[in-house]
Amino acid sequence: MSSVEPRHIPSAAPSWRWLTGLIWWIEHAFERAKADQRPEEDTRVRIALMLIVFSVLFIGLIAGAGHAALLSGDPGAGGWRAGPVLARGDLTDRNGNLLAANIRHYGLYVEPAEVWDREAALEAMSAALPRLSRDRLRAALYGDRRVVVMNGLTPPERATLHSLALGGVYFEAENARVYPLGGSASHVIGFAGERGVTGAELAFDREIRRAGATGEAVPLSIDLRVQAALENELYTAAAEMGARGAVGVVTNIQTGEVLAMASYPNFDPNRRGETGDAELNRVTSAHYEMGSVFKAFTVAAGLDTGQADMTTTFDASDPLRIGNRTIRDFHAQNRVMTLEEVFLHSSNIGTSRLAIEMGGDTMRRYFQDMGLLDAAPMELHESAAPRRPVNWSDTTLASLSFGYGIMVTPAQAAAAMGSLLNGGRYVPLTLRPADGPHPGLRRVISEDTSREMLALMRANVVRGSGSRADAPGLRVGGKTGSANKVVGGRYDPAVAIGTFAAVFPTDGPLDAPRYMVFILMDEPQGYPRTGGFVAAPVAGRVIDRIAGFVNVSRGADRWRTATGAPVPQAGAAAEAGQ
Repeated sequence: MSSVEPRHIPSAAPSWRWLTGLIWWIEHAFERAKADQRPEEDTRVRIALMLIVFSVLFIGLIAGAGHAALLSGDPGAGGWRAGPVLARGDLTDRNGNLLAANIRHYGLYVEPAEVWDREAALEAMSAALPRLSRDRLRAALYGDRRVVVMNGLTPPERATLHSLALGGVYFEAENARVYPLGGSASHVIGFAGERGVTGAELAFDREIRRAGATGEAVPLSIDLRVQAALENELYTAAAEMGARGAVGVVTNIQTGEVLAMASYPNFDPNRRGETGDAELNRVTSAHYEMGSVFKAFTVAAGLDTGQADMTTTFDASDPLRIGNRTIRDFHAQNRVMTLEEVFLHSSNIGTSRLAIEMGGDTMRRYFQDMGLLDAAPMELHESAAPRRPVNWSDTTLASLSFGYGIMVTPAQAAAAMGSLLNGGRYVPLTLRPADGPHPGLRRVISEDTSREMLALMRANVVRGSGSRADAPGLRVGGKTGSANKVVGGRYDPAVAIGTFAAVFPTDGPLDAPRYMVFILMDEPQGYPRTGGFVAAPVAGRVIDRIAGFVNVSRGADRWRTATGAPVPQAGAAAEAGQ
């Protein structure tokens, strides 16, 4: 048997060395085993084996190439890759109207080494997609590596560019979160990248991603009809007044549902980052000294403790001195007033005397129960904690009684006001649709006190400072608030906020459907700047427009007849519950 000398095998990469050795071994296997057979038979066997080996290798290469092209995400020339697309469910309002959705967009990439004619490609692509940056495209075409030229191409835009059949042009699928209503409800919805960043997109991020996997939608409590009415009235008024900012909230005070929430200026989440501080949600994140709106909280505490009733009198004939501080009334009556008159004429002196009589422990307890000393416990992560007083001395109590010395968010104020008017339960605000009335986290005031407050709020609109908020037949109640802002370390009377907290309808059983409209104007220009002039009219117009959407019908009013008969005293609290 002839011996076979091993042939020199050229050096190869480690990944191919085993294959080269295998082929050599097969090629000479029969020489070693059957060297005495005929040469022609040995040749046929060799050829057959080599064909088998190369066929297997070829099939393997084809399979690998197919796998790489279809599953690895690497684009082919002039093609596109799907890439991973993050699933996020749709956001809708309570009636199923679309607020946010995922739409597939595309990223445009250029591989300059594969472009045949760069100038021709530049002209063709610029003509096909005018919004494409010509300078950026030129830089990409004449660069030395693959780069992204533009993100967010729509499917029609991608099709237009793809039809040019240019070499070196690639498209990669991207997940795009779009907001079809633009700036409407933008502070409620927020926005999302791969994950939620602000608003409901962040608050319900896990739920939204889970819904995306199942093809479902996540409904919010807001009603787009109510939202549109609120935004229209608030933004129009804010622009006319030249206000620095404005806030509007509409809630169901029995369930805590937020039916509408607006912050001015607003922003378009499709173009975020272009509008400065407009992305700030002033409802949940901005702090204000609310002014006389707080008199409702002070009076409710006084009634609930039995410290006073509607006929209790307070001497407001002269300014009140506490230490080295003097407290005056803006609408001074210069006389002794009942508690009802203190409320209707918004007397700082009267509420200061009441707060001091109750004492710091009592005031702190009621403010705590009303949610004024902690961040509003709602889903939005932007809900900010208040700036509250450290000590509760007499001078601090006097300030707190009419809304100074404590800075809260409108969300806190709206929830606190709701607790006075829904039977006395603290119901947290929520962006989730509710099945029915919320039992409340705690009792704040008694049902009798709540009836008194409903009557008092209605009396304030009929014959007090809130008259400009009235809406025909809708039995609106409310409380005005005005406060100067600190500028350069001092309160500046030329820089102020005006607020109005409205409730409707004020009649009917305590557990009847009832709604809160809270309006705040931040630094309105012109004069007067008080809540009765800048905020109450806005609240009245909103209520007039949304009543039908929330199924509140217009009807007879026991506090005001069609002929303008005298209005009963607010102290007849039982009437509010009949």
